[in-house]
Amino acid sequence: MTGHPQYRRDIDGLRAIAVIAVVLYHFGMPGLGGGFVGVDVFFVISGFLIGGNLWREIDRTGRLQLGTFYMRRIRRLAPAYVVMVLVTFAVGWLVLLPFEYRELGKSMISATIYLSNVLFYRQAGYFDAASEEKPLLHTWSLSVEEQFYLVLPLTLLLLMRWRLVWVLVLIWAGSLMANLWFTPRDHMAAFYLFPLRAWEMLSGVLLAIWMAQRPAWLAPRWTGELGVLLIFGSIFLITAGDGFPGWWVIFPVLGSVMVIAAGTRDSFAKKTLSMREPVFVGLISYSLYLWHWPVLTLATYSRGGFVSLAEGAAWLGLAIALSILSWRFVEQPTRRVGTVSARQILLGMLAGSAAIIGLGGLVFKGDGMQGRFGDDVAVHVHASADFLQDWSRCQVAINGPLTGLEICAIGPENKTPQVLIWGDSHVRAMREGLAKAAQDTQVAGMIIWRAGCPPVFDLTKDENTATATQDAACYTANQQVRTALHQLDEIELVFLVGRWAYYEQGRGVGRDSGNHVEVRLTNAATFSEALMKTMKEISDTNKTVTVLRQMPEIAEYDARYVARALAHGRLNDTAILSVSRDSATLRAGQVDRQLRTSGVDLIDGWNVPCDDTTCTAIDGEIGYYFDNNHITNSAAILMAPLFAHVFEGARDD
Repeated sequence: MTGHPQYRRDIDGLRAIAVIAVVLYHFGMPGLGGGFVGVDVFFVISGFLIGGNLWREIDRTGRLQLGTFYMRRIRRLAPAYVVMVLVTFAVGWLVLLPFEYRELGKSMISATIYLSNVLFYRQAGYFDAASEEKPLLHTWSLSVEEQFYLVLPLTLLLLMRWRLVWVLVLIWAGSLMANLWFTPRDHMAAFYLFPLRAWEMLSGVLLAIWMAQRPAWLAPRWTGELGVLLIFGSIFLITAGDGFPGWWVIFPVLGSVMVIAAGTRDSFAKKTLSMREPVFVGLISYSLYLWHWPVLTLATYSRGGFVSLAEGAAWLGLAIALSILSWRFVEQPTRRVGTVSARQILLGMLAGSAAIIGLGGLVFKGDGMQGRFGDDVAVHVHASADFLQDWSRCQVAINGPLTGLEICAIGPENKTPQVLIWGDSHVRAMREGLAKAAQDTQVAGMIIWRAGCPPVFDLTKDENTATATQDAACYTANQQVRTALHQLDEIELVFLVGRWAYYEQGRGVGRDSGNHVEVRLTNAATFSEALMKTMKEISDTNKTVTVLRQMPEIAEYDARYVARALAHGRLNDTAILSVSRDSATLRAGQVDRQLRTSGVDLIDGWNVPCDDTTCTAIDGEIGYYFDNNHITNSAAILMAPLFAHVFEGARDD
C-alpha cells in the first residue's frame, strides 16, 4: 500500500461546488437557500483526505509522525490565514466602529487559537451583533476543522491497539445522535460546536479507511451522479433556520461521501468534476473561502448595503481576485517544500500568530480605539456599546420552586430578595438602573427575564425570531413562575416589565418591523385583558404588583446604524433620531392607555427621553437608546430614582 494516494482531480471539483455554493449564498444569490451546506461538503472532504493519510501511515509504519503531520497542516493553512486576518484588521481600523472593532480583536484571538466556533456560539445571544457585522465569523468552520486535526491523530494513536474502526464508528454514531438531539433544543450548539459536527468529518475518515482496506472496490456506477444530485438538492432546497443541522445535514454529507466514493471508477460525475475549470476553482477554494466573507462584510458595513447588483458583482470580483493572488503568491510558495523551509514556516506562523493575538488584545483592551471618529459620531458610538452589563450574580436554580430557571440577584448580597423583577429583554436593558436602585435602597431583588417572553399567564406565542423550543419555553417558564409565586413568601413585590405594544399589535416597528409575534390566549380576549388578569392573580398571592410603562419607541433609530452612517457620510435624515410624543403614545397602544387609567402602580420613565412634545434618542453627550426600543445603561441609571420607588415599596417596616 502506498503512502501517498494518487491526486484526485474530482475532489478539487467537489471543493469547487462547495465554495461556490457558500460564496454565492453569502452574496445573496436568489434560490440558493442552502448554499451554506458547502461547509458540510468541506468537512467530509477534510475527513477523507486527512483521515486517509493518517490511516495509511499507521497501516504502513505502525506509528504516526505528529510533527510532520502538523507541519503539513501549518504549511497548508497558516500563511493565507495570517495575511487575511492582518488585512482585515487594517481595513477594520478604517471602517469599523469601536464596539465592532473591539469584537474583531476578540475574534482574531479566538480564531488564531482555534476557538472561534466556541466564541461565536457563546455570542449568539439576544443583543449580539448580526452575522454580517463579524468579519471573521467564517473562521468558525476553520476552528472546527483545526479541532478535528488536533483530536483525530491523538485518537488514532490512543486506539491503535484496540478495535479502532469500530470505536470510530461508535464515535461517529454518538456525534450524529447528539447533533439530532441538540438541534431542536439548542441548534446554535449543533451548528457551531465540534463534538456535534465531528460525525461529518468522520464520515470522510471511515470512507477513506474502507477504500484503503479494499483498493479493488468499485462504487456502483450511479453513485457519483446521485451524490451530486443530493448536494445540489441540499443547496437549492434546504433553508436556514432552527431545523439545521439536524436531519437535513445528512443529505449533503451523504452526497459528498457518494461523490468521493465514485472516484474509484470513471463516471459522468467524475469526468465533469475533473474538468479544468472546476479543478482550478477547487485549487483556490481555501483562499476564496478566507477572503470572500471579510470582503462582503466590510463592504456592506461601510456602504450600508449594495445599491445595485453590479456593485455586489464588483465586490465578488474583488474577493475572487484576492483569492487568486493569495493562492498564487501565498499558498503556493509556502506549500512547496523546497521553496520555504519548515523552520521558516514555523517561525513565520508563530510570528504571525503572535502579531494577530497581540493586535487583537490591544484593540480589545483599548475598547476598539474610541478616538478614530469625530465628535458627532461619539455619542452614537458610545450608545452602540452601552448595553453590556455584569450578570456574574446569575445562576440557574438547582432547588426550590424556581428550579431550572436562571435567577439574577441584585442589591445587597447578604439579604433575602424581596422584589421579583420579571419580564422580557426590556428587563435586561433596565438592569443597571434596577441594580443601582436596589443598592441605594438596600433592598435585595432577583431578576427573571427571557427575550421575547411577556410576563403574562395563560399565553403561548409564535415568534418569527425565536425557535419553536424557545416559544414553548416561554409558556413553561411563565407557568413555573405562576406556581412559584404561591411559595415565595419572602417576595413582597413583583415588578412587571415588557414591550407591551409588541405583543398587543403582533409586530415590531420601523427598523424591527420584520419581527412578528402571534400570541394565543386561553383565558382572555385581548393581550391587555390577559395582562390585567395576571396582575390580579399575582395580587391574590398577597404580593404588591408594580408595572413599568413601556418606554417610547423611536422607530427608525439604531445606535450602530446611525454611528456607521455618520462615520461614513451616509446619514441624510436626522429625523430618525427622535419621535413625537403623540406618535410614541399611539404606538404604545391599548395596553399603555389601560395601564395609565386603571389605577395600577405604574412606573413611568418617559420623562427621561421625552419633553412635552418630543422623545429623543440622544441628549447632548448622552445616548438614551441602543436600538429602537431598548434603552442604554446610561438611560437606565437615570431611571434609578424611579425604580427606587419599587424597592422602597417592598422594604421591611
